[in-house]
Amino acid sequence: MIRVILPPHLRTLAHVDGETELEVKTPVTQGSLLDALEAKYPMLRGTIRDHVTQLRRPMVRFFACGEDLSHESPDAPLPDAIAKGSEPFVIIGAIAGG
Repeated sequence: MIRVILPPHLRTLAHVDGETELEVKTPVTQGSLLDALEAKYPMLRGTIRDHVTQLRRPMVRFFACGEDLSHESPDAPLPDAIAKGSEPFVIIGAIAGG
């Protein structure tokens, strides 16, 4: 199982407390992980990735194993620690305003 930590505003939207676990087909990539997340929580569609391009939204960042993976290819394999569930995949949503 893949562990995912959502930012508070997306946890509220998805009715999730803490982290969630997903079953993701191998190879485990950002794309396959986000596909599984949106399948389990359809209300998140369009909040993390653009509906049309499927690209990460500008104010969203992805972290895994202490590294920013936001600019990695959606098809690049995620670290083994994520695929094995020993480390979580963390989604951060930036809040901006004045």
